[in-house]
Amino acid sequence: MPNVAIRSSAQGCSLSEAAVGMDIHQGDQINLHADQQTYQVIGVDGDHNRCWIRRWPIDPKGGSPVFEVSLQQIADIGG
Repeated sequence: MPNVAIRSSAQGCSLSEAAVGMDIHQGDQINLHADQQTYQVIGVDGDHNRCWIRRWPIDPKGGSPVFEVSLQQIADIGG
């Protein structure tokens, strides 16, 4: 299966228009297919179609743990 991410000079990566139709960069707010929570992108690895995210807003009592997801799990960019 081909890699749908394209290297970009900007931080993060651009996804091909045909595959997802959005750009994802560090700091963006996103939603996942699995739930309606909002997450913040911490980092993007376009070479491996992965990104690291945390729940947004950050939990003031204990922070929000960072975890890795596939770029295909991202539903859309939140607001």
